[in-house]
Amino acid sequence: QVQLVESGGGLVQAGGSLRLSCAASRRTFGNSVMGWFRQAPGKEREFVAALSWIVSSTGYADSVKGRFTISRDNSKNTVYLQMNSLKPEDTAVYYCAAGSGSPAPDWAPGSWGQGTQVTVSS
Repeated sequence: QVQLVESGGGLVQAGGSLRLSCAASRRTFGNSVMGWFRQAPGKEREFVAALSWIVSSTGYADSVKGRFTISRDNSKNTVYLQMNSLKPEDTAVYYCAAGSGSPAPDWAPGSWGQGTQVTVSS
């Protein structure tokens, strides 16, 4: 099973930016898609964004389109989530995920990171 290590969370004011990173221990067809989910207190975990290593394909939740950008560095097996124009409602624990399938909101990953806290103050 692939190991995922996240970094980059923190506290930021509304309107600010943060970049999350997720490094995978290896890249295989079994984790050809990597992305991010988030879970706010009292809410279910929800899809944020994902991309495919195999094809140039990305997917975003409607709530983050135009503000968040997911990208990758193949040489480092690392995926990034650039978060701009952050809002208090973006406050959540952000989880890196990996698996097969397609980078879409209904994607069901098989591997998860430990999570990193993102807090946006108003």
